[in-house]
Amino acid sequence: MITPLSSSPPLRSPEQLSGDPDPRATTLDAAPGVVPERTRPVPARTPFSRVQRVELRKMFDTRSGFWLMASIVITSAIATVITLLVGDRDDLTFDSFAAAIGSPMSIILPVIGVLAVTSEWSQRTTLTTFTLVPGRSRVLAAKLLNTLAIGFAGMLIALGVGALGNLVTSMITGVDPVWDISFGTFAQIVLANELGMLLGFALGLLFRSSPAAIVGYFVVNLVLPGLSGALASAQEWWADNAGWFDLNQTRFLLFDSSLTGQEWAQLGVTSLLWIALPLLIGTRLVLRSEVK
Repeated sequence: MITPLSSSPPLRSPEQLSGDPDPRATTLDAAPGVVPERTRPVPARTPFSRVQRVELRKMFDTRSGFWLMASIVITSAIATVITLLVGDRDDLTFDSFAAAIGSPMSIILPVIGVLAVTSEWSQRTTLTTFTLVPGRSRVLAAKLLNTLAIGFAGMLIALGVGALGNLVTSMITGVDPVWDISFGTFAQIVLANELGMLLGFALGLLFRSSPAAIVGYFVVNLVLPGLSGALASAQEWWADNAGWFDLNQTRFLLFDSSLTGQEWAQLGVTSLLWIALPLLIGTRLVLRSEVK
Protein backbone atom coordinates (compact mmCIF):
# COMPACT_ATOMS: atom_id res chain seq x y z
CA MET A 1 0.00 0.00 0.00
CA ILE A 2 1.39 3.41 -1.01
CA THR A 3 1.45 6.03 1.71
CA PRO A 4 0.57 9.54 0.48
CA LEU A 5 3.35 12.10 0.69
CA SER A 6 2.92 14.71 3.37
CA SER A 7 3.17 18.37 2.40
CA SER A 8 6.57 19.91 3.08
CA PRO A 9 6.73 22.41 5.96
CA PRO A 10 6.80 26.10 5.06
CA LEU A 11 10.13 27.81 4.76
CA ARG A 12 11.21 29.58 7.91
CA SER A 13 13.61 32.45 8.37
CA PRO A 14 16.63 32.15 10.72
CA GLU A 15 14.89 34.40 13.22
CA GLN A 16 11.84 32.14 13.27
CA LEU A 17 14.01 29.05 13.71
CA SER A 18 15.81 30.61 16.66
CA GLY A 19 12.58 31.70 18.23
CA ASP A 20 13.44 35.43 18.10
CA PRO A 21 10.87 37.71 16.50
CA ASP A 22 11.91 39.42 13.31
CA PRO A 23 11.79 43.21 13.90
CA ARG A 24 11.19 43.81 10.17
CA ALA A 25 8.32 41.31 9.96
CA THR A 26 5.31 42.32 7.88
CA THR A 27 1.87 40.92 7.32
CA LEU A 28 3.31 38.72 4.62
CA ASP A 29 5.15 36.70 7.28
CA ALA A 30 1.85 35.10 8.34
CA ALA A 31 1.40 33.48 4.93
CA PRO A 32 2.98 30.02 4.77
CA GLY A 33 5.83 29.53 2.35
CA VAL A 34 6.56 33.28 1.89
CA VAL A 35 10.04 34.52 2.73
CA PRO A 36 9.97 38.09 4.15
CA GLU A 37 11.63 40.70 1.96
CA ARG A 38 14.91 42.04 3.27
CA THR A 39 15.04 45.83 3.14
CA ARG A 40 18.30 47.74 2.78
CA PRO A 41 18.80 50.93 4.77
CA VAL A 42 18.72 54.15 2.77
CA PRO A 43 22.24 55.69 2.67
CA ALA A 44 22.64 59.03 4.37
CA ARG A 45 22.72 62.12 2.20
CA THR A 46 26.20 63.41 1.43
CA PRO A 47 26.85 66.52 3.54
CA PHE A 48 27.15 69.73 1.55
CA SER A 49 30.45 70.55 3.25
CA ARG A 50 31.94 67.35 1.85
CA VAL A 51 30.64 68.14 -1.62
CA GLN A 52 32.22 71.57 -1.39
CA ARG A 53 35.58 70.18 -0.25
CA VAL A 54 35.63 67.67 -3.10
CA GLU A 55 34.76 70.32 -5.68
CA LEU A 56 37.47 72.60 -4.29
CA ARG A 57 40.01 69.81 -4.53
CA LYS A 58 39.05 69.20 -8.16
CA MET A 59 40.02 72.79 -8.99
CA PHE A 60 43.60 72.15 -7.79
CA ASP A 61 44.20 68.48 -8.59
CA THR A 62 44.94 68.74 -12.31
CA ARG A 63 48.09 70.36 -13.67
CA SER A 64 46.14 72.99 -15.56
CA GLY A 65 44.10 73.84 -12.48
CA PHE A 66 47.16 74.04 -10.25
CA TRP A 67 49.10 76.32 -12.59
CA LEU A 68 46.04 78.46 -13.20
CA MET A 69 45.77 79.05 -9.46
CA ALA A 70 49.52 79.57 -9.20
CA SER A 71 49.34 82.16 -11.99
CA ILE A 72 47.56 84.51 -9.55
CA VAL A 73 50.75 84.75 -7.49
CA ILE A 74 53.08 84.60 -10.49
CA THR A 75 51.40 87.38 -12.48
CA SER A 76 51.05 89.53 -9.38
CA ALA A 77 54.76 89.22 -8.71
CA ILE A 78 55.65 89.97 -12.35
CA ALA A 79 53.38 93.03 -12.44
CA THR A 80 54.88 94.28 -9.16
CA VAL A 81 58.47 93.85 -10.38
CA ILE A 82 57.72 95.58 -13.70
CA THR A 83 56.06 98.48 -11.90
CA LEU A 84 59.05 98.75 -9.58
CA LEU A 85 61.58 98.72 -12.42
CA VAL A 86 59.77 100.83 -15.00
CA GLY A 87 57.71 103.26 -12.93
CA ASP A 88 58.88 106.51 -11.38
CA ARG A 89 59.87 105.34 -7.91
CA ASP A 90 59.32 108.75 -6.35
CA ASP A 91 55.66 108.68 -7.39
CA LEU A 92 54.86 105.02 -6.78
CA THR A 93 52.11 104.34 -4.24
CA PHE A 94 50.05 101.34 -3.23
CA ASP A 95 47.46 102.33 -5.81
CA SER A 96 50.11 102.13 -8.55
CA PHE A 97 50.85 98.49 -7.72
CA ALA A 98 47.15 97.66 -7.33
CA ALA A 99 46.40 99.10 -10.78
CA ALA A 100 49.25 97.10 -12.34
CA ILE A 101 48.08 93.88 -10.69
CA GLY A 102 44.42 94.49 -11.55
CA SER A 103 44.91 94.05 -15.30
CA PRO A 104 46.06 90.39 -15.24
CA MET A 105 43.62 89.59 -12.44
CA SER A 106 40.70 90.78 -14.59
CA ILE A 107 41.68 88.06 -17.12
CA ILE A 108 42.75 85.17 -14.89
CA LEU A 109 39.90 85.21 -12.36
CA PRO A 110 37.04 85.01 -14.91
CA VAL A 111 38.82 82.14 -16.66
CA ILE A 112 38.86 80.32 -13.31
CA GLY A 113 35.11 80.92 -13.11
CA VAL A 114 34.64 79.43 -16.58
CA LEU A 115 36.78 76.34 -15.93
CA ALA A 116 35.06 75.69 -12.60
CA VAL A 117 32.09 74.51 -14.67
CA THR A 118 33.40 73.50 -18.08
CA SER A 119 36.41 71.42 -17.03
CA GLU A 120 34.23 68.47 -15.99
CA TRP A 121 32.17 68.65 -19.17
CA SER A 122 35.33 68.75 -21.28
CA GLN A 123 36.87 65.79 -19.41
CA ARG A 124 33.55 63.88 -19.34
CA THR A 125 33.59 63.45 -15.55
CA THR A 126 30.16 64.97 -15.00
CA LEU A 127 28.51 61.55 -15.28
CA THR A 128 30.57 60.31 -12.33
CA THR A 129 29.94 63.48 -10.33
CA PHE A 130 26.19 63.48 -10.82
CA THR A 131 26.02 59.73 -10.14
CA LEU A 132 27.73 60.12 -6.77
CA VAL A 133 25.77 63.30 -5.96
CA PRO A 134 22.43 63.09 -7.82
CA GLY A 135 21.40 66.56 -6.63
CA ARG A 136 22.96 68.62 -9.42
CA SER A 137 21.94 71.90 -7.80
CA ARG A 138 24.08 71.05 -4.75
CA VAL A 139 27.11 70.43 -6.97
CA LEU A 140 26.60 73.72 -8.82
CA ALA A 141 26.15 75.60 -5.55
CA ALA A 142 29.42 74.14 -4.23
CA LYS A 143 31.23 75.13 -7.42
CA LEU A 144 29.83 78.66 -7.23
CA LEU A 145 30.82 79.17 -3.59
CA ASN A 146 34.31 77.83 -4.26
CA THR A 147 34.68 80.16 -7.23
CA LEU A 148 33.76 83.21 -5.17
CA ALA A 149 36.03 82.11 -2.32
CA ILE A 150 38.98 81.65 -4.68
CA GLY A 151 38.32 85.07 -6.20
CA PHE A 152 38.37 86.74 -2.78
CA ALA A 153 41.48 84.84 -1.66
CA GLY A 154 43.20 85.60 -4.97
CA MET A 155 42.59 89.32 -4.56
CA LEU A 156 43.97 89.22 -1.01
CA ILE A 157 47.12 87.48 -2.26
CA ALA A 158 47.51 89.85 -5.21
CA LEU A 159 47.15 92.97 -3.09
CA GLY A 160 49.50 91.44 -0.53
CA VAL A 161 52.15 91.13 -3.23
CA GLY A 162 51.45 94.73 -4.22
CA ALA A 163 51.84 95.84 -0.61
CA LEU A 164 55.20 94.08 -0.48
CA GLY A 165 56.26 95.96 -3.62
CA ASN A 166 55.20 99.22 -2.01
CA LEU A 167 57.36 98.47 1.04
CA VAL A 168 60.35 97.55 -1.14
CA THR A 169 59.95 100.83 -3.04
CA SER A 170 59.94 102.71 0.27
CA MET A 171 63.14 100.95 1.35
CA ILE A 172 64.87 101.80 -1.94
CA THR A 173 63.83 105.45 -2.09
CA GLY A 174 63.91 106.13 1.64
CA VAL A 175 60.44 107.69 1.46
CA ASP A 176 57.56 106.64 3.68
CA PRO A 177 55.17 104.27 1.87
CA VAL A 178 51.88 105.74 0.71
CA TRP A 179 48.84 103.60 1.45
CA ASP A 180 46.22 105.34 -0.66
CA ILE A 181 43.69 102.50 -0.96
CA SER A 182 40.93 102.61 1.62
CA PHE A 183 38.85 99.68 2.77
CA GLY A 184 35.93 100.91 0.65
CA THR A 185 38.11 101.07 -2.47
CA PHE A 186 39.44 97.59 -1.79
CA ALA A 187 35.89 96.28 -1.37
CA GLN A 188 34.92 97.80 -4.73
CA ILE A 189 37.92 96.18 -6.44
CA VAL A 190 36.99 92.80 -4.97
CA LEU A 191 33.36 93.26 -6.04
CA ALA A 192 34.41 94.13 -9.60
CA ASN A 193 36.52 90.98 -9.87
CA GLU A 194 33.84 88.81 -8.28
CA LEU A 195 31.34 90.07 -10.86
CA GLY A 196 33.80 89.10 -13.58
CA MET A 197 34.09 85.61 -12.10
CA LEU A 198 30.31 85.32 -11.90
CA LEU A 199 30.06 86.30 -15.56
CA GLY A 200 32.58 83.60 -16.48
CA PHE A 201 30.72 81.06 -14.34
CA ALA A 202 27.41 81.95 -16.02
CA LEU A 203 28.92 81.61 -19.50
CA GLY A 204 30.38 78.26 -18.48
CA LEU A 205 26.90 77.04 -17.52
CA LEU A 206 25.44 78.33 -20.78
CA PHE A 207 28.00 76.83 -23.17
CA ARG A 208 29.49 73.95 -21.09
CA SER A 209 32.55 74.23 -23.32
CA SER A 210 35.80 75.86 -22.22
CA PRO A 211 36.77 77.44 -25.59
CA ALA A 212 33.26 78.75 -26.30
CA ALA A 213 32.80 80.20 -22.81
CA ILE A 214 36.24 81.86 -22.74
CA VAL A 215 35.72 83.36 -26.20
CA GLY A 216 32.29 84.54 -25.10
CA TYR A 217 33.79 86.26 -22.07
CA PHE A 218 36.37 88.13 -24.14
CA VAL A 219 33.70 89.15 -26.62
CA VAL A 220 31.64 90.65 -23.81
CA ASN A 221 34.63 92.44 -22.27
CA LEU A 222 36.64 93.46 -25.34
CA VAL A 223 34.34 93.61 -28.35
CA LEU A 224 31.08 94.91 -26.90
CA PRO A 225 32.67 97.99 -25.21
CA GLY A 226 34.02 99.11 -28.60
CA LEU A 227 30.64 98.60 -30.23
CA SER A 228 28.97 100.47 -27.39
CA GLY A 229 31.38 103.38 -27.76
CA ALA A 230 30.81 103.55 -31.51
CA LEU A 231 27.06 103.49 -31.00
CA ALA A 232 27.29 106.21 -28.34
CA SER A 233 29.17 108.48 -30.74
CA ALA A 234 26.41 108.08 -33.31
CA GLN A 235 23.31 107.93 -31.10
CA GLU A 236 22.76 110.52 -28.38
CA TRP A 237 20.15 108.36 -26.65
CA TRP A 238 22.61 105.49 -26.28
CA ALA A 239 25.29 107.85 -25.01
CA ASP A 240 22.93 108.98 -22.23
CA ASN A 241 21.57 105.54 -21.34
CA ALA A 242 24.38 103.08 -22.13
CA GLY A 243 25.07 102.68 -18.41
CA TRP A 244 21.77 100.81 -18.04
CA PHE A 245 22.79 98.18 -20.62
CA ASP A 246 26.60 98.06 -20.75
CA LEU A 247 28.01 95.97 -17.89
CA ASN A 248 31.60 96.97 -18.58
CA GLN A 249 30.85 100.67 -18.36
CA THR A 250 29.42 100.32 -14.87
CA ARG A 251 31.69 97.54 -13.57
CA PHE A 252 34.91 99.32 -14.47
CA LEU A 253 33.80 102.32 -12.42
CA LEU A 254 34.37 100.16 -9.36
CA PHE A 255 38.12 100.28 -10.02
CA ASP A 256 38.39 104.03 -10.35
CA SER A 257 36.04 105.99 -8.11
CA SER A 258 33.12 106.03 -5.74
CA LEU A 259 29.83 105.36 -7.46
CA THR A 260 26.81 107.60 -7.23
CA GLY A 261 23.35 106.29 -6.43
CA GLN A 262 22.42 106.16 -10.11
CA GLU A 263 25.63 104.34 -11.00
CA TRP A 264 24.95 101.71 -8.32
CA ALA A 265 21.47 101.27 -9.77
CA GLN A 266 22.94 100.87 -13.25
CA LEU A 267 25.39 98.31 -11.93
CA GLY A 268 22.51 96.34 -10.42
CA VAL A 269 20.47 96.42 -13.64
CA THR A 270 23.37 95.42 -15.88
CA SER A 271 24.37 92.65 -13.46
CA LEU A 272 20.84 91.26 -13.66
CA LEU A 273 20.92 91.34 -17.47
CA TRP A 274 24.41 90.00 -18.07
CA ILE A 275 25.04 87.80 -15.01
CA ALA A 276 21.88 86.78 -13.15
CA LEU A 277 19.79 85.98 -16.24
CA PRO A 278 22.48 83.85 -17.99
CA LEU A 279 23.18 82.19 -14.64
CA LEU A 280 19.55 81.14 -14.23
CA ILE A 281 19.24 79.95 -17.84
CA GLY A 282 22.53 78.06 -17.67
CA THR A 283 21.57 76.42 -14.36
CA ARG A 284 18.28 75.21 -15.82
CA LEU A 285 20.08 73.82 -18.87
CA VAL A 286 22.53 71.90 -16.68
CA LEU A 287 19.77 70.55 -14.45
CA ARG A 288 17.75 69.27 -17.43
CA SER A 289 20.51 68.27 -19.85
CA GLU A 290 21.41 64.65 -20.56
CA VAL A 291 24.87 63.82 -19.31
CA LYS A 292 26.87 61.57 -21.64
